[in-house]
Amino acid sequence: MCLYATCCPYKAAVFIYNTGNASPPLNFLPSPNNPPTPPFSSASSLLTFPPHHHCGDLKLEAAMVDVTKWPLFSLLSSEERAAIRQACVYGTSANEVIYTTHGNEVYAFGLNCSGCLGTGDSVSTIVPKKLDFLQGKKIASISYGSGPHVLLVTEDGLLFAWGHNGYSQLGNGTTNPGLSAVAITTNLQNKNVTEVACGSHHSLALTHDGDVFAWGYNNSGQVGSGSTANQPYPRKVCGCLQGKTAVGITCGQTSSMALVDNGEVYGWGYNGNGQLGIGNNSNQLSPCRIATLQGLCIQQIVSGYGHCLALTDEGLLYAWGANTYGQLGTGNKNNQLSPVQIMADKERVVEIAACHSTHTSAAKTQSGKVYMWGQCRGQLISLPHLTHFTSTDDVFACFATPSVMWRLVCMEHDDFMTVSEALRKEFDSPETTDLKFSVDGKCIHVHKAVLKIRCEHFRSMFRSQWTEDQQEVIEISQFSYPVYRSFLQFLYTDSVDLPPEDAIGLLDLATSYCENHLKRLCQQIIKRGITVENAFTLLSAAIRYDAEDLEEFCFKFCVNHLTQVTQTEAFWQVDGAMLKEFISRASRSGAFKN
Repeated sequence: MCLYATCCPYKAAVFIYNTGNASPPLNFLPSPNNPPTPPFSSASSLLTFPPHHHCGDLKLEAAMVDVTKWPLFSLLSSEERAAIRQACVYGTSANEVIYTTHGNEVYAFGLNCSGCLGTGDSVSTIVPKKLDFLQGKKIASISYGSGPHVLLVTEDGLLFAWGHNGYSQLGNGTTNPGLSAVAITTNLQNKNVTEVACGSHHSLALTHDGDVFAWGYNNSGQVGSGSTANQPYPRKVCGCLQGKTAVGITCGQTSSMALVDNGEVYGWGYNGNGQLGIGNNSNQLSPCRIATLQGLCIQQIVSGYGHCLALTDEGLLYAWGANTYGQLGTGNKNNQLSPVQIMADKERVVEIAACHSTHTSAAKTQSGKVYMWGQCRGQLISLPHLTHFTSTDDVFACFATPSVMWRLVCMEHDDFMTVSEALRKEFDSPETTDLKFSVDGKCIHVHKAVLKIRCEHFRSMFRSQWTEDQQEVIEISQFSYPVYRSFLQFLYTDSVDLPPEDAIGLLDLATSYCENHLKRLCQQIIKRGITVENAFTLLSAAIRYDAEDLEEFCFKFCVNHLTQVTQTEAFWQVDGAMLKEFISRASRSGAFKN
């Protein structure tokens, strides 16, 4: 998940040894198809699970995905599939699934190794069973380990756990199997949990206040307690994280990582393949900052089986750790002990994906291109390969082994059409419209009724008192053609497709027309398109249009890249009053302490 900062990602599965706390060999990278056998469980019950998109768990930030791309859903009728709102597929063979319906009911079905379905038994089922303890609740985050054990957080901050518990990874103080879900509250009273992440047999939780808690298996220091003793209850991770505000978490097999609000990344636990990115392969019993990323503001990180990816706020992609399958995308199979930049010749990256149960990596660029590399259906792809997919989720459905989901995904079905979908094809269609706008000498065809329904500005305009109500062609002079057309198209589609520079003009229009939702969409576009060169221009626009959230985002970006921003032409073209206010504000935030 990242900040947009979502430290996104995925946890890597962990290799477990029957020799107690003995650390695995430094160069040993287990295969997700041959996981080691933990105590209290048979080898046949082992599953590996993926983490998220913020920094490691399965978070609710997924794009719309076709659920039928995962074969497991063929067990459901078309009516049942149409009712799915969220879903997560997991397991060593992608053989378990948990999903929610549009009515906020939660179901699970599949092999049910170690009771990982949370149905109260360990019996497999091809018929979905309702999880009554989640009735009416909405899932905010979900993650799972290799036992498997499952962690789930509801939107109201409650944490539930079930499944394999041989190392107390459920956090309930015992090593008894968790066939039914239990609420985990020890040391988390009055804490609002927002995100979870699972390693193979250890667990992390992130609270609303930015604290990280860890528990479970700790043979390599993955709990971050400073020792290798297993942790039966959630324990706050301190050390270098003390006083820091974490915004994302992710787990490798027996390693853990946290993203903090200033863009720094910290890692701890097993480091035999360099997955902590600290320049060596020594395990760390407490958090250690990745110094190589100094000066970069990381907004998303994800973890694969033994590797990590990190995305900066400028869309630059870095990779480190295990590379046996080419999962780092460097063009070779050499492990990297420190982050190295990849895809430098590609356009800006806006999303990265990995999953702890696979050696597969994926990324999506600003124009929507999706790349994949690593282990893809048994093939080794050592450089990012351009696909025909529209989502990183498609990569894992079609090419990952196992074909798990790397995050909690949302479903959209062809037989369900929103108002915007039904009207999309009729936008700017001369055959059916009854009104035209003339902008910069170009006409835009629209339906007066649609505009009145969708926009208060037009509802007022098309009253008998306004002259426009009697006109067949309305002239617009205060906005450009691309901006005004995008605005009208938004009223038909609920979406906006503009470059950041034009989005500033649309933000002006949205402010003038009091279209708050459109205003927020413009801010999102501008945030994703911010660069050193345009940062101060965007900051000026945010202030001018009273977009407080965007203003704060642009201000932080300018401070994080202060030296480069102050050397741009845009910085010195602003009026003196704004320049003075920026310098004063930056000083108060500590930008000039060094």
